[in-house]
Amino acid sequence: MSLTARYDKAREAFSKKDSLASKNLHNIMPLEPAEEHRTAGNHIKSLIYGGLDGTLTTFSLVCGVAGAQLAPNIILILGAANLIGDGFGMAVGDYLSTKAEMEYQQREKKREIWEFENYPEGEKAEMVAIYKTKGIAEKDAKNIVDKMAGHKDAFIDVMMVEELGMGEKNEMPLVNAVVTFFSFAVFGLIPLLVYLIAHFVVVNDLFLIATILTAATMFILGAVKTRITQRNWFASGFEMLLVGGIAAAAAYLVGYMLHGLA
Repeated sequence: MSLTARYDKAREAFSKKDSLASKNLHNIMPLEPAEEHRTAGNHIKSLIYGGLDGTLTTFSLVCGVAGAQLAPNIILILGAANLIGDGFGMAVGDYLSTKAEMEYQQREKKREIWEFENYPEGEKAEMVAIYKTKGIAEKDAKNIVDKMAGHKDAFIDVMMVEELGMGEKNEMPLVNAVVTFFSFAVFGLIPLLVYLIAHFVVVNDLFLIATILTAATMFILGAVKTRITQRNWFASGFEMLLVGGIAAAAAYLVGYMLHGLA
């Protein structure tokens, strides 16, 4: 069984509250989280959110142009500009924010290491205080911290989580950025497809077809998003469809109200 399949089954066991299945999976799963699993999760996040943003942004543009009763060619021009411009902007934002977050975490970890090496008793006292706030008796907290302090790397990692709320991140900012860009561009192209096809063959009800394609895409992406959120897939898909519908309706209304300016 692949690592991904194991984690999927672990989530399924949790959702069903199947303790026996969970126990059996723990007997075959590795004790340490695999690097490939963590990075794959980050790429899935970039894929889904890049796709959702691309679909919603482009369709809102389509709605605005349709509401303003402008020529379909304008949709293609503005849509293409949006796919490249906004897609690139999202990718750069993803890259810079992820990189900045990782650099901040690394800097804080270096500080914690330095403090532990120069004043270990102070760091241990902080950990004891943290555990006491969680309801652990002071004597037990001291025993836990004393044992853990004998393993420097483990102590620092736990300190990062308990004191600073920073779990270990093993992300690849550039890969995330590339995934975000292509996801934005590919899914963002869907609302424009029917207008592109209409350049070569006669297609009626362009806006209606674009609406149906976009609605289906948003529902599917919202449902797939549950791989991250672990929510009910139908509720998540419907929620995304509802939010997207509201945004699209607002864009159409604005376009309609301003169509006299064109």
